[in-house]
Amino acid sequence: LPLAPLSEADLAAALAQVGVEAEGGSGALAALSGGSVGAAVSLAQEGGAGLYSELMTVLASLPRLDRPAALALSERAAGPGSEARRDLLFELIDHALARLARTGATGRPPAPEAAPGEAETLLRLSPDPAAARGWAELAPVVGGRLRHGRAVNLDPASLILDTLHTIANRAR
Repeated sequence: LPLAPLSEADLAAALAQVGVEAEGGSGALAALSGGSVGAAVSLAQEGGAGLYSELMTVLASLPRLDRPAALALSERAAGPGSEARRDLLFELIDHALARLARTGATGRPPAPEAAPGEAETLLRLSPDPAAARGWAELAPVVGGRLRHGRAVNLDPASLILDTLHTIANRAR
């Protein structure tokens, strides 16, 4: 059976049915969850839309990394008791890299926007297929480094900052 992701309206109705309120509306959750109610619930419970918005703020500063914003993001996701938030940020970084690659490959950002100003940032950082290829090649490298860092118990804040610097180097 060919199944499509739920639309934003259907996702909002499903979230309301299970008693989950979408921070900032259901558009961001629809974009980040791929229309999956389960993924949207997880994102909503961990503040995923806000975390992705913070990540987009950092990416919007590229190629010159906004160090205070990067530090604030890493501290928010790496503090004591924030393992779930850290893991969610790792997933959101992967998601952002995929959206960057898709934007360059298609010439237009994915809709709907998952964070304010996301479309402009994606288009600026990934304007063409060559840039898309660079982001697509970076995604498994970054993902592997994050998994390895978590496996060997590296300091989460340092791991996040290193990842953001790696992304900034690619943006240059």
